[in-house]
Amino acid sequence: MTSLVLLDVGKPTEVEATIDVSDVWINAAEVEAALGWELKPEGLCRAAICIPVEGRSGLMSDGRMNLEGLADLLGRPLAHSPEEGVAYMGPPLDLFNQTIRTLEAPDFVLPDLEGELHSLSQYRGSKVLLVAWASW
Repeated sequence: MTSLVLLDVGKPTEVEATIDVSDVWINAAEVEAALGWELKPEGLCRAAICIPVEGRSGLMSDGRMNLEGLADLLGRPLAHSPEEGVAYMGPPLDLFNQTIRTLEAPDFVLPDLEGELHSLSQYRGSKVLLVAWASW
């Protein structure tokens, strides 16, 4: 087990993860704390919405959920770097499609170098330069 920071649209939650080759597995109980979805007999549930998980191969193993399978089930993009101990689950694709139609960036929260959190909505009406970097 190793520690992994799971970012859900900017909200960081530290979860225990098992990394095997390229798969990242997190305890099903921690899915609720990180993403708000609870595993119940009827499926993965959030409020009145339940998504069946029965019969989805590769999603569950020994009380753990495959992070990539979970993102796929929820219709959300996933970017992860197990070596760095971080994963980002983006907003649902239907929100992305709405954003494309309105040309307004969805709100997100990220820390600066001092750890202070900033949200995009704080800067609405102002020009913002967002610099992103990736090692690949």
